[in-house]
Amino acid sequence: MKSEQQYFEESMSMAQYMDQMTTHLKEPSFKVYENFNVNPEDEVFQLLKEQKPHILTITEDWCGDAMLNNPVMRKIAEEAGLDIRCAFRDADTDLIDRHLTNGGRAIPIYLFLNDQGEVIGKWGPRAPELQQLVTEMRAELPEKDDPSFDEKQKQMYTSLQEKYVNDPQCAKWVYEDMKSVITNMLS
Repeated sequence: MKSEQQYFEESMSMAQYMDQMTTHLKEPSFKVYENFNVNPEDEVFQLLKEQKPHILTITEDWCGDAMLNNPVMRKIAEEAGLDIRCAFRDADTDLIDRHLTNGGRAIPIYLFLNDQGEVIGKWGPRAPELQQLVTEMRAELPEKDDPSFDEKQKQMYTSLQEKYVNDPQCAKWVYEDMKSVITNMLS
């Protein structure tokens, strides 16, 4: 069984990953990246620069949460001078199956590795405020056996993705939660 460090070594950089995206989410992901900025004065950057973890992202380019979260984590990694790489969830499910969320293969997941390649922490798949939003939107959907369910769910995801891209608060929630988790992990 491959270690997280081996997956990291075999993976492409986040920049390469974003450049090679092929789905309709590539452009919105770059829009988030271009419109979001970190605050270099935030305490988290001192911790990251001192401890220099490397970050392994488990992702797929069809994922709306990855469309929002990957650019934010990329900005954090770039500001701190960290190596951030991406492994595709569906290419080898052994990795994601070690890092399930409530028993599911939710993505993106960011694994923080120390110099020895050991997992010292993780973040993902979404900020609590966005989880609440998704939970509320799902509650409005009809039952799964309803003939309109698929169409209503598709509309929900489209609406959610538009909000992720056009409402700067979404990226701020992600950033604040990432900072909190990373600070607790490294302190």
